[in-house]
Amino acid sequence: MNDASPIVYSPDQAEAHDRVSDLLRAAGVDLDNGLCLPAKESDARVMALMGKAGSGKTLLLSELVKALDAVGVETVSGDYESRRSRESRTLAVLAPTNKAASVLRMRGVPATTIHRIIYTPVYDPEYEKVAEWLMGNGDPPEIEELPEEALARAQASYEVHKSIPAALAAAGLRGSDFITGWKRREEPLDIGFVDEASMLDEKQFEDLQEIFPNLVLFGDPAQLAPVGQSGKMVFDGLKDSQKLELHRIHRQEADNPILDLAHALADPAIGFEDFERMVEDAARRDERVVFAQRVEVDLMARSPVLVWRNATRIRLINAFRHVHGAPETALLPGEPLVCDGIELPLKHRKKRLDLEARGLIKGAQVIYLGPGRKPGFSKLHVVGALEPQVSAASIVKIEKPDEEEPFIPYAASMGATFLHGAAVTIHKAQGSQWENVQVFAPDLYAAARMGRVEAGQPLWKRLAYVAITRAQSRLFWVVRNRLAKPSDGLRIDDLGGTPAPLTLEAQDPAAGA
Repeated sequence: MNDASPIVYSPDQAEAHDRVSDLLRAAGVDLDNGLCLPAKESDARVMALMGKAGSGKTLLLSELVKALDAVGVETVSGDYESRRSRESRTLAVLAPTNKAASVLRMRGVPATTIHRIIYTPVYDPEYEKVAEWLMGNGDPPEIEELPEEALARAQASYEVHKSIPAALAAAGLRGSDFITGWKRREEPLDIGFVDEASMLDEKQFEDLQEIFPNLVLFGDPAQLAPVGQSGKMVFDGLKDSQKLELHRIHRQEADNPILDLAHALADPAIGFEDFERMVEDAARRDERVVFAQRVEVDLMARSPVLVWRNATRIRLINAFRHVHGAPETALLPGEPLVCDGIELPLKHRKKRLDLEARGLIKGAQVIYLGPGRKPGFSKLHVVGALEPQVSAASIVKIEKPDEEEPFIPYAASMGATFLHGAAVTIHKAQGSQWENVQVFAPDLYAAARMGRVEAGQPLWKRLAYVAITRAQSRLFWVVRNRLAKPSDGLRIDDLGGTPAPLTLEAQDPAAGA
């Protein structure tokens, strides 16, 4: 949208904007009158703006960020924090995953992950001068390794991305040159906006409330609740006065058959067969919906097939590897992975923080680039990360149908653990979006036949809603358990990012164990 075009809010968006403005005004930031007073000790303020897909949550979040920037509130990214005065007011826009944060960044919102805010980098003092200069504090520093042209490249990059690490990378540096370590945040911040708040668990919510005295959650009540929370989301525990629900905005020019299908699921009279006929009808009218007779294997390398059952996920992954001729004992460059956590002892806490800060958190989507320089290490592309290429000790698990133990083609003693990512469960897909999404309908039919209910809704409908709303441009509703042949081999030449730094390879985490 052109910045010069006036934003026209729907009535409930306008009410939500006013409610957030009231919260901020009580905290000393007056958007209407352009006042930004120093923060004072006060009671914590939390509110939740909820709405289904298409209700305008992202537009509202984006406009509030612009308004805060206009009154002088500094956006904190987690990359680097300037030596600002205590009177400066700050905002952090957060998402639970790198992919969710990158969706916001693509829309011009300077978002970062919750991990990146909780764990902050420690900069080398020499390069800290460059960071301060880029943020407008002082004159250009004189550093032998960075001539004037390198500083100019850094400044040009920072103007576009507002990222200190990206700017220093543009100047020819790697993360290992200017970041000496990571630490857990001890000082509180100020204002926090959290997108995809339906994904938060209680522990994350508690951590955020400790850091942010002013917290606004943006979430979708129709999503699936985090595993282990009995179908409840963190905003369910807030008072009614702290919550506001947005409703879908119906604009003819923005007609979207994918959202139409997602919202049709709210009708209690619609059964699975009725809904599948709706999908088939939509596919006849609009190419953005495809009633597919098979899984398109070409799409699986960048956007996983979304399934309900683990057994389905494992079968599809093995079929994907088979049609690409992948050997059992190794991965092919271009195979997709999903981070399943980090296995390191407490004494390697710094290494854990390093990996997590680079984006290797549970649920992160990764593309395998090739083996590292040491056995058990892998070069990886972290999807959605600002600095996507990393090399790390890896434990890759390839699960096999009807076998309890997975096959492990790569195994460092300890490090980041990965599952294959050609297919993922709908639960794990929350917070992510892809241009093209394939939903494996036979799994949803199985959930419908079982009659399972979650939070008062048929489980198949909640699964279908989440899966459908992952699609940005095109939805493939796959009705048969068949896989197409690939039109080409796997590739990595379409992935951007600077070469993976070697610092994560410098010491095997298990060496001192």
